[in-house]
Amino acid sequence: MMLSTEVKPVHFRYFKPNMQSIAALMPLLPGADLAREPVDGIMLYSFATPQAASIFQEVECSKTRSIFIAGGPHPSARPEETLEFFDYVVIGEGEETLPELVGALQKDGDVSSVKGIAFKKAGSIVFTGKREDVELNKYPAFDPGLIHSSIEISRGCPFNCAYCSTPQLFGHRMRHRSIDEVAKYAEFLRDVRFTSPNAFAYGSDGAHPQIEKIEALLCALPRRNIFFGTFPSEVRPEFINDRLLELVAEYCANTTLNMGGQSGSQSMLDSINRGHTVEDVIIGAEKCLQHGFTPVVDFIFGLPGETEDDQLDTLQLIKWLTGKGGNVHSHYFMPLPGTVLENRLPSPLSRHVDRVMGELALHGKATGVWSKA
Repeated sequence: MMLSTEVKPVHFRYFKPNMQSIAALMPLLPGADLAREPVDGIMLYSFATPQAASIFQEVECSKTRSIFIAGGPHPSARPEETLEFFDYVVIGEGEETLPELVGALQKDGDVSSVKGIAFKKAGSIVFTGKREDVELNKYPAFDPGLIHSSIEISRGCPFNCAYCSTPQLFGHRMRHRSIDEVAKYAEFLRDVRFTSPNAFAYGSDGAHPQIEKIEALLCALPRRNIFFGTFPSEVRPEFINDRLLELVAEYCANTTLNMGGQSGSQSMLDSINRGHTVEDVIIGAEKCLQHGFTPVVDFIFGLPGETEDDQLDTLQLIKWLTGKGGNVHSHYFMPLPGTVLENRLPSPLSRHVDRVMGELALHGKATGVWSKA
């Protein structure tokens, strides 16, 4: 690893899962390029927990003359661990912090005045302090010259789901990109898709839908394939109502709606502080079906403290959904750093539940991963 006053080329380490963050940050670092392996200069990495081990190994084994900078969900939550391999960690949002850090390294190497970073000095870890939340309109949604798939319309979440790292990374105050800015970037996309913790919360405080804001947004978008409330976004079930579904049917091309259900057990929803009920999931799915949308509902198996009865409750809800024509996308619980459940292990999965989920997958009714094996 090196540190000098020479002008150093800047490279984003390319991984398909982090292209969204790369596309947003590259316009802020003119001259930066993509690299598929470590090279000399300033190497920028953004990654989540599933990628951490392989990236740490890559950096540790690198023989390049590089300054390594990490950002994203895992480094932000585990800066001490990340600094065993990296020179600097950008904590939280990078739009303001990363250009300042790179600028300081290019000039004199003194990064002590750059807020929002962590680094080692004389064997100790230095945190330079937290930055204020970024205002999305001040920064581009993405670099139009890069491959990209969606526009980030909202950031932050007022809820406190025990398994989720979004509030820790982006805060509890929900912020939104303006309608004019969203419409401007939509012109670059053939299929217009969105990134948001909850698409139906656009323009709101994140807890109460503002239907008129969503209507104004959809009205302002170019007339092409618009996908709202689908991957890479989703909606919370209690936000689903007839008027919003009418707007999606009128302006959008999607025939599915992705909903975060997470469990069919009310006791588990309460324990993870999800903030909605099983009945909300059922009502939301029924409304989707009534308006001609196929509900695609996310569920998490193996949540800490989950019993076989809880799993059977979830399976019962899944069988009801798929029997009505809906689909499910399942996840196996992974403890994420910075969350309430970061030190908890998954609960074992019932063999019966495992078998039935496999059967549903064979019939095209379930996707994803529902067990460790």
